[in-house]
Amino acid sequence: MTDSASQVLRRFAPMIYGPTMLFALGEGAVIPLIPIIAASLGADLALSGLIASALVIGQVCGNIPAGYLVARVGERLTMVGAGTLALLGVAGLALAPSLGVLAASVFIIGLCAAAFGLARHAFMTTRVPLGYRARALSLLGGSFRFGMFAGPFLGALLLGLTGTEAAAAWLFAGCLLACVFLVGFGPDPETQLRAEVVPQGGTTRGAGRSTSDASDAADATDTADATGAADTGEAVTSGITLPAGKRPGVFRTMVQHRAVLSRLGLAAASLSAVRSARQVVLPLWGVSLALDAQTISLVVGIAGAIDFALFYASGQVMDRFGRLWAALPAMLLMGTGFIVLAFTHDVPQATMWFAMFAAVIGVGNGLSSGILLTLGADVAPKGDPAAFLGSWRTLTDSGGAVAPVLFSAIAAVSTLGAATAAMGVIGLIGALGFLRWVPRFVRRAPRA
Repeated sequence: MTDSASQVLRRFAPMIYGPTMLFALGEGAVIPLIPIIAASLGADLALSGLIASALVIGQVCGNIPAGYLVARVGERLTMVGAGTLALLGVAGLALAPSLGVLAASVFIIGLCAAAFGLARHAFMTTRVPLGYRARALSLLGGSFRFGMFAGPFLGALLLGLTGTEAAAAWLFAGCLLACVFLVGFGPDPETQLRAEVVPQGGTTRGAGRSTSDASDAADATDTADATGAADTGEAVTSGITLPAGKRPGVFRTMVQHRAVLSRLGLAAASLSAVRSARQVVLPLWGVSLALDAQTISLVVGIAGAIDFALFYASGQVMDRFGRLWAALPAMLLMGTGFIVLAFTHDVPQATMWFAMFAAVIGVGNGLSSGILLTLGADVAPKGDPAAFLGSWRTLTDSGGAVAPVLFSAIAAVSTLGAATAAMGVIGLIGALGFLRWVPRFVRRAPRA
């Protein structure tokens, strides 16, 4: 990474990476406890699962309204508002007197997670130069993965110390307060970068600063759009105020960009589906092999560690060689891994094959870190991406939400192996989609 890239990425830590990690840490702490809280209020297993799924439903439903909101009030205010509203959901989670209140609270948290995620995605889309966009967004994905990985352990620790599930909810509340503080009162990286490139005197600071560095910084701040519109300082997407008559609505944006959404967007949804299926397939495969919980957790944990270790490598590959060089291997590894795993259930040393292909799928998932964020940023309209990203994220979140349901339905009418193979087929079809549509819609980033 060049010095200019590392400097800009460090500037995003207080407003983007830190809040992302905190939000994911708190969310990861409460997610495993939602079914437990539901059961304590009298829900059976099916109803507990339905209430837990309200989080994903809230995320899917929240993306398009969040795109509208970000386009109108800006990323910073949207993130502050989402964090503040999520506090209401967390309070309902901790103090819910009934299953209805609990479900509504989980749904609100999902809505806020969608708004928070879309706002930071739009912010990075308009501020990070193309030359190291994938690394910046892979780091964003890695921040989220770390929080979701560490959150359950922290939640379990608090549960052991306090004996109440509400402790994890209050941890989430503390994380949200820290998020709101960092986003609302932390330094704005765009303002800092603009001040360094063009200080008040109008000259570039530092005689040794290269022309390319100044150009990168100017790109990062997007101080003018293609038509020469000046930056007014208003907190709107990309820092540019667009006339009300020229700002396309969410649904008009969907129509205008239906070609990329229906092609590359569906390929991205298939990646999200395979990722989501992995979280269901691997534990159930271990159960079907009659492995104990400790062994299953160890295998899944090792696969998750491999996944997490590769998150930044994915960004390096995408920036230096192109998006397809990360997307295609990731889909091929996960798709092939699921298909071959489907035929190993009754072979000798089935446990060894399970562990090996869990690792293969983990490598594929690690290589895909940041791909959905990066591709969405690449194909979004430069001047006002929020409305488009709302549609993009709705597609990808829907893929992740549908996959576990589809897997369960196939397993119910057929076999676990057939359902696992079906997830692999989705992965291979998605690989073909990326191979066909990435070169058409995504231009190569200049090497940084």
